[in-house]
Amino acid sequence: MKSYDVRFWKIQVRKGRRKPYIVRWVVAGANFTSSYVTSGLADSFRSQLITAARNGEAFDTESGLPNSLHREKQAITWFEHAADYVKAKWPKAAANSRRSIVEGMVTVTPVLVRDRRGAPDLKTLRSALRWALIPSRHEDQAPEEVTVALTWLRKASLPITALSEHSTVSKALNACATRLDGTAAAPEYYRRLRRVFYNSLRHAVISGRLRENPLDEKTVKHEWAQPEVDDAVDPRAVGNPHQINEALIVCSYIGRRQGPRFVAFFGCLYYAMMRPAETARLRAADCQLPKTGWGKLILEASRPEAGKDYTDNGNLHDDRSLKGRTKKTVRPIPIPPELVTLLRQHINRFGVAPDGRLFRSESGKPVPKSTYSRLWTKVRALALTPEQLTSPLMARPYDLRHAGVTWRLSAGVPAAQVAEWAGHSVEVLQRIYHRCMSGYDEVWIERMDHARRDIST
Repeated sequence: MKSYDVRFWKIQVRKGRRKPYIVRWVVAGANFTSSYVTSGLADSFRSQLITAARNGEAFDTESGLPNSLHREKQAITWFEHAADYVKAKWPKAAANSRRSIVEGMVTVTPVLVRDRRGAPDLKTLRSALRWALIPSRHEDQAPEEVTVALTWLRKASLPITALSEHSTVSKALNACATRLDGTAAAPEYYRRLRRVFYNSLRHAVISGRLRENPLDEKTVKHEWAQPEVDDAVDPRAVGNPHQINEALIVCSYIGRRQGPRFVAFFGCLYYAMMRPAETARLRAADCQLPKTGWGKLILEASRPEAGKDYTDNGNLHDDRSLKGRTKKTVRPIPIPPELVTLLRQHINRFGVAPDGRLFRSESGKPVPKSTYSRLWTKVRALALTPEQLTSPLMARPYDLRHAGVTWRLSAGVPAAQVAEWAGHSVEVLQRIYHRCMSGYDEVWIERMDHARRDIST
């Protein structure tokens, strides 16, 4: 029941007690007390009660608290909500999406606490949160420091109703915008974590834990506007056909078996514009490799590296459909004779896995990103000049895909066709590669002159 019949006593002091300062008040004839260590804390709580009464709030006759404080006492903590949100999203989310969701909750939860007294260091807190949020990890198997950190966090976590306050939301958004070392996070990183945080608050609204999403509030939108992300490819990173050919030759000479196993892998990124996850899933059945001329690859799936904690089968890689496509969608890609030769040589020398995959380790497992990234660092060091090594030129294996797209565009293949082969929309293709095509004015002028001469004759 609710009542507006409220009276307040002066703060009482009972020396010798652990919490000597007593706040006493009466609601509908029933006495209520609350004890505090310091007079300041007691006075602060008493002031909250008086302010609520003056604002016309009804008091609950069972708890003795005004509506606002009663809701806060009943509300679950942010930590509990974060765990509930991850649990709700996990079954239908892709492995990489699961990782982003956990990363978002791990980032904001440590700052959504009442105070930092007795708090473990941030690295330990984040490690503890992963134990608590990832279903495959069990808390009873966690290291002692993780158990201690989770015990502290459960006590210190703010009630979810505190997210209605602008200052509390700002703390969470500031955490999204800051790296672990205290420096500013990249815009794309902030946007990704902010998106997870927004969706978690939306889940709170749907669950009846919040009345509205605080990130929809105009002041928050203005103060914490999402930064513009420039995802255009740096043309300095795009290698030309001669440079890439030299790099593939160098790769074939690194180690007795390591380098040769990856020549065709890197060739797929360039000549077929494939993503590494698509190349990892490439099977012999997907390849049409004639003895001469152009061949074709028919892509139907990808195998992105997500981490063992985030896949349903506990493997490092996750079996998925093509990026942005349904499971039944395939993507045919014509490949030049150079890649046909590389793939035929790879199959002849290394064979295929029992499931038909072309690229795997000597033990048959999918190749982790760290392995081919380290190899590419060696290739680059041997294939480029000292001046080129200090530049972004072919800095990552993924830059080979960018070079493959640029090569086709510069050859005059219509953007719509290149986008289809690369697995992009035309809009995304033009946004990402517009800088790479800015230095081809002479090529286009020459082709327009040819067209003019053809018309005149």
